[in-house]
Amino acid sequence: MANTPQAKKRIRRNASRTAINKNRVSRIRTKIKSVEAALEAGDKAAATTALADVQPELARGVARGVYHKNTASRKFSRLTKRVAALA
Repeated sequence: MANTPQAKKRIRRNASRTAINKNRVSRIRTKIKSVEAALEAGDKAAATTALADVQPELARGVARGVYHKNTASRKFSRLTKRVAALA
């Protein structure tokens, strides 16, 4: 159990940051799923626009420390490759 005021404040901050970060990750996952849904449907136009929505969200996740830079890069690269392969 936290004894010092600093440790008590840190517990409060961690709880609020966790909630914010969960929101961020959830939003990114939702956008990725929209790209995958468009890919499953075979709709290249929808997949391209959804991919354009995913890229800044992933970059924002990296900037906020939710995702590692290489993880975001890998996810975006694989999605881009799948969209490009859709003829």
